[in-house]
Amino acid sequence: MKALHLTKRFVGSLWPFGPNPDADEWAKSHLVDGEVALWRRMSPQDRRHSIGVAQRVEEHLGDKATRPVLAAALLHDVGKVDSQLGTFMRVVATLSAAVAGRETAELWVQTSGITRRVGLYLKHPEIGGDLLEMAGADEFTYTWAREHHLPAEDCSLDRELAHALRISDDD
Repeated sequence: MKALHLTKRFVGSLWPFGPNPDADEWAKSHLVDGEVALWRRMSPQDRRHSIGVAQRVEEHLGDKATRPVLAAALLHDVGKVDSQLGTFMRVVATLSAAVAGRETAELWVQTSGITRRVGLYLKHPEIGGDLLEMAGADEFTYTWAREHHLPAEDCSLDRELAHALRISDDD
């Protein structure tokens, strides 16, 4: 399942354009000012992916898809902006984590150059959560950014909401 998700993300990331203007405006309508500033820093491909996630969340949850929940869907990967990695280096980072373990990212961020950037990419959940908290995001939004790669049983958020976010990101 994870391999299929990653393959879809890779193929989608080869299309270098962002969301259409209507989709971009829809997304920004669910974000507060500090979140919009972070949204604009995300790559066009990440913004396009995140809109798809948010729209699937809205389909799954209906009225329970509140503004903080949709913001969580839209900004769950915002921590990737600090790594400044393109598509192919993201693949390298993901494979590196599979071989060396995600915990190695702690060591890699202490270095420089591409190794540091790979470490930052792997730490994107924590970095994104921090960026969102500093930007004034709702607690739900920044907590999801921090926890979106944790196993479901380790997530501190409402199970139904977290499940909808998780399956919407895996589609």
